[in-house]
Amino acid sequence: MMNGLKEMIDGICAGASEQLKNDFISSSISNLWDNFMADRNKMFETMVNDANIYIPNASNKKEYVAEVSFAIDGITRYWIEGLEETGLECKVADDLKSFTISGTPAKAGDFELKLRYLFDGCSPEDVPYRKLLLIVNPDPRDLWKELPVPEDIEYPKEDTQKEFVKVPALDDGTPQKDIVAASKRGRSHAQEGKPRDDHFKLFHNEENNWYVIAVADGAGSARFSREGSRIACETAVSHCITQLADCRKFEENIQQYDMFKDEDEAQARKYVGDDIYRIVATAAYKAQKAIYAEAEKTNMRAKDYATTFLLTISKKFSFGWFIASFWVGDGAICLYDNKGATHTAKLLGVPDEGEYAGQTRFLTMPDIFRDPSAIYQRLRFCIVPDFTALFLMTDGVSDPMFETDANLNNPERWDALWDNLQHDKEHPVDLSDDNEAAADQLLDWLDFWSPGNHDDRTIAILY
Repeated sequence: MMNGLKEMIDGICAGASEQLKNDFISSSISNLWDNFMADRNKMFETMVNDANIYIPNASNKKEYVAEVSFAIDGITRYWIEGLEETGLECKVADDLKSFTISGTPAKAGDFELKLRYLFDGCSPEDVPYRKLLLIVNPDPRDLWKELPVPEDIEYPKEDTQKEFVKVPALDDGTPQKDIVAASKRGRSHAQEGKPRDDHFKLFHNEENNWYVIAVADGAGSARFSREGSRIACETAVSHCITQLADCRKFEENIQQYDMFKDEDEAQARKYVGDDIYRIVATAAYKAQKAIYAEAEKTNMRAKDYATTFLLTISKKFSFGWFIASFWVGDGAICLYDNKGATHTAKLLGVPDEGEYAGQTRFLTMPDIFRDPSAIYQRLRFCIVPDFTALFLMTDGVSDPMFETDANLNNPERWDALWDNLQHDKEHPVDLSDDNEAAADQLLDWLDFWSPGNHDDRTIAILY
């Protein structure tokens, strides 16, 4: 065969020198190789560009793992360039049939990547590539603005509020329940530079062990609701503090109720009911009147200070815990217990619904105290052996956590909330005894993300 090829070259190059023949052979082979490799490069380029390579979108600050199929016979090696600024990395499978991009994106944006590949005969100095696109979606929380509240507004208010009430253990070492509460300006308010409208007030009487908790949610449509919520909490708790300072007769009636409730519950309830009316209902009534007085002083309408209102008083007796409440508006008051074989979630009132969806009732409405029967409908009291937590929260928390009023009666949803609080991936709350850091932790927890729920958030927990 070689002899035949030599005779063919001699015939073509008749009369040429041996040097010229050799130059011809070298040039011809080089041209053939170049043409061959050009066709080969084009073949692999076509196969790579036609390959169905899909890289799913990532989300900024969220863990990302994407296995991408890519397998072409003849490719001996490939890698991804351009991931450096994304915070992600790429690992190619040993069999070269796929690659995995993983990590937590450090920034959002559209990133152009290059899939570089080699095949037999490919020049390592001019490695071909295919462009790929990786889209990292922004964290929705980063799209919200955090605008400061103007300094010259009426009734200035801090963007956040937090408090921990530590109740020391008894002399015998028995731990007592503590109170933790936190309130945070909602994203919708921060977006527009508006102040927080929620408020809370906590109290524990170290001498007789009565607890008082008030939570209020100022109406977003009311100009000075932030002050209405503050006045309501401060006024009501102040009244309760005074009434509970000397409460011997009240406590005797509670004990009588517990003793005789099975014999004549109606009569026993009457004595306690009168006390609850005097203490709890009157606290709410005084709160309304204090708001009215402020509105009159400033020549404004009472509804400019509109606010919801949640109030509880509670104390542990030898026979169990006594809890009484008053509830106007949305949000929730719940006595939650997850101890033992069964668990319970007892609402201490009923959320108010307005005429239209999204509406509610407010403490400033005159008909809230139109007659004793209307008032008694808002009062609740009960005695329970013990409980895990007493919750008071505005709808900024109850809406995203429960979605509907019906779900507020589902103990499993309260189980989920209790678990979420303590095991949240970003901001867990250590609800152990005497943990004063819980106030900061609860405030951080209130930053949880829930699409469509960006109102002020306030929650108070006796646990």
